[in-house]
Amino acid sequence: MSVPNKLRDNAMVMLKETSRTFFIPISHLPAELQDAVGSAYLCMRAIDEIEDHPELEAGVKSRLLYAISDLLKKSFNEDEYMALVGPYQADLPDVTLQLGNWIALCPTGVADQVLDATSIMAKGMADWVEKDWHIQNEADLDDYTFYVAGLVGVMLNDIWKWYDGTETDKELAIAFGRGLQSVNILRNTSEDSERGVSFFPNNWSREDMFAYARRNLSLGKKYLEDVKSLPILHFCKIPLALADGTLNALMKGKEKMTRDDVNKTVNEVVDM
Repeated sequence: MSVPNKLRDNAMVMLKETSRTFFIPISHLPAELQDAVGSAYLCMRAIDEIEDHPELEAGVKSRLLYAISDLLKKSFNEDEYMALVGPYQADLPDVTLQLGNWIALCPTGVADQVLDATSIMAKGMADWVEKDWHIQNEADLDDYTFYVAGLVGVMLNDIWKWYDGTETDKELAIAFGRGLQSVNILRNTSEDSERGVSFFPNNWSREDMFAYARRNLSLGKKYLEDVKSLPILHFCKIPLALADGTLNALMKGKEKMTRDDVNKTVNEVVDM
């Protein structure tokens, strides 16, 4: 089934508004693969906005996330979904309210896998909301980063296999997601602190989180060894290169990479 241009254009606008890290590599993908990865990212971003919402009460967050997890286990019903999120429509962003559009964007051959991964993610996020994000040790950090990012890697594995038969290592795919998420944790430390949340295990220093990020990014680069398809290879290399660049910028006391540095990094990857 072909995707209406209006739906695809809307998705790309939303991607650009919600993620610099993923908009760039997604925009370089062939159309059908772009639809699959774009849909998957936006579905997961939709629920992530609930988990990260600065004003919703924890009980509301967990209730919504558990309910969405259940909704995604069956044929998605837009009316049921809007009845669920409707009372919070004034608070929730468009990317969350338009979950039905992102599901409609996904190619039918891989939609079940995308919805399954998003359902598991929603439940995992809800569990961590219930725990008030109290991450006590590295095992807790591994668990949290699995649900919010490692599952992205698992889902990408399913998309690659559907698209052209590419098969990659699941554990390395999880590390790929963990590495990107740990860079986000470092970049957003001050913002998270302002809302009373810390994703650092007890007694961990910033240097410990840097080491965790670099270890997982290194495994993420090993993940690419099984990838021969050029579009998929570029897609994975771009966020890894941007993550490396962000870590280097943070080490120098900067908040993030400059736009020029981002463009230079992307061009270096796609020109290889």
